[in-house]
Amino acid sequence: MSENTSNFIHDFIDEDLASGKVEKIHTRFPPEPNGYLHIGHCKALVIDFGTAKKYNGLCNLRMDDTNPAKEDTEFVDAIKEDIHWLGFDWDDRFYYGSDYFEKTYELAEELIRNGHAYVCELTPEQFKEYRGDLTHPAISPFRDRPMEESLDLFRRMRAGEFPEGKYTLRAKIDLASGNFNMRDPVLYRIRYIEHHRQGTKWCIFPMYDFAHPIQDALECITHSLCSLEYEDHRPLYNWVVEHCDLPSTPRQIEFSRLNITNTVLSKRYLRYLVENNIVDGWDDPRMPTLCGLRRRGYTPEAILDFIGRIGVAKANSMVNIGLLEHCIREELNMKAQRRIAVLNPVKIIVDNYPADKVEYFEVSNNPNDPEAGSRKVPFTREIYIDADDFSENPPPKFFRLKPDSEVRLMGAYIIKCGEIVHDAEGNVTEIHCTADLETGAGTPTDRKVKGTIHWLSAEYAADTEVILYDRLFTEENMNELPEGKTYIDYLNPESAVKCANVKIEPALADAEPGEKFQFVRIGYFAKDTKNENTFNRVVSLKGSYKPE
Repeated sequence: MSENTSNFIHDFIDEDLASGKVEKIHTRFPPEPNGYLHIGHCKALVIDFGTAKKYNGLCNLRMDDTNPAKEDTEFVDAIKEDIHWLGFDWDDRFYYGSDYFEKTYELAEELIRNGHAYVCELTPEQFKEYRGDLTHPAISPFRDRPMEESLDLFRRMRAGEFPEGKYTLRAKIDLASGNFNMRDPVLYRIRYIEHHRQGTKWCIFPMYDFAHPIQDALECITHSLCSLEYEDHRPLYNWVVEHCDLPSTPRQIEFSRLNITNTVLSKRYLRYLVENNIVDGWDDPRMPTLCGLRRRGYTPEAILDFIGRIGVAKANSMVNIGLLEHCIREELNMKAQRRIAVLNPVKIIVDNYPADKVEYFEVSNNPNDPEAGSRKVPFTREIYIDADDFSENPPPKFFRLKPDSEVRLMGAYIIKCGEIVHDAEGNVTEIHCTADLETGAGTPTDRKVKGTIHWLSAEYAADTEVILYDRLFTEENMNELPEGKTYIDYLNPESAVKCANVKIEPALADAEPGEKFQFVRIGYFAKDTKNENTFNRVVSLKGSYKPE
């Protein structure tokens, strides 16, 4: 997202600056440390950090750890790593929501003393029963509980005298409000659960809608940028800021969240995939997590390009995953060095080539980058080609190797198919060919040969494993599934296809973890960062999606 671009959020900020409401822009990115960041979070963090950068302001990183369930320092460390990987920093402005527990509690007591909050003892079932509807207000028999009694009960809640669910602290706002978030919402609940930082110090925890505006105001955030589902919560956000003694008045602005085709961006669902071993951890290259995309071979530049292209809007929409694939494909086409790999090797024996001869042909490292130079690849009597480049019974317009036909070996000779050897099951084990030794790389020839295939010397080729990653889900819109179906029903069985007997040119054997290449005629691949001798497909060479 370019610093020069503008959107409705920036228009609001420009108004606030022009009116003198604010002088220096201060935003925050508040992820909950109960999982790894995914590309949906990436949109939010780019908006938060990018907006601060555009206005020469500040952006805090704050861990939203007010709900201790499933929160862990593992996720805190991973979130920091992902944000740095994308190129953003928070300097010394790193906070935890739990840093403000004591202050939040004090403000809750103040609300009780001022008649703006009370302790309620409705059970969860009664809470739903008394919720009301658009024509009937909610009911709370405890709304007029004396201030002294509520204050005493609230302090005893903190002291751990009551079981979970016995009491809640509720704001006293408007039981007849058309916005149900304002019908005396719960501010605190009792939870006997260990906090990843506070341990067992606390047994009451503030609700997000109460804690978040307090945290923003205490940090002097000027603009609290959040996704569209919080739009109906904005009146409550403002109510908390207005009724608590706070040093600043942040402005909440909502934007549409990111939805991508063939993708699930619910942290709860992603956690289910991990915990039930449906995927290989949070960094499985099929996952939409930033660590998964990084392991697959996506770059920060491609992801930021994607976020910049989708823009910032107020209305929710679905983005085609093909655009994300286009962004990485476009980048790697310009930057990735070319290498040769044969995924499904079949041996070719060039009968008229000397058995003891080794010849080297020079091939380009990247035709789009003149400074990338070239390299030499060895040619010997026995070579490998991909089984898909040969057919004994070819369909019409098959221009690769077939009986009694010629094909050019990329950068080398024209060869003609001869004897085909099969095993007992009828599988092709080797193909004998003859080469026109006058047609080496760069040698002029009047012969017209339509097909060109890639190859590797059998003697010099190295072995590796390749995993052909694809989209994790088969359904385009994973947010609107047919009745009776769950997202598990749409897992793509071809999302990770392993190729075990892959042959690669010698230069690939020394690739660094994470290093990216174009496998000629196949796709873009990255050396896996966890498995030493594995390459992951980042994306195919071509996609059906055409960006506007």
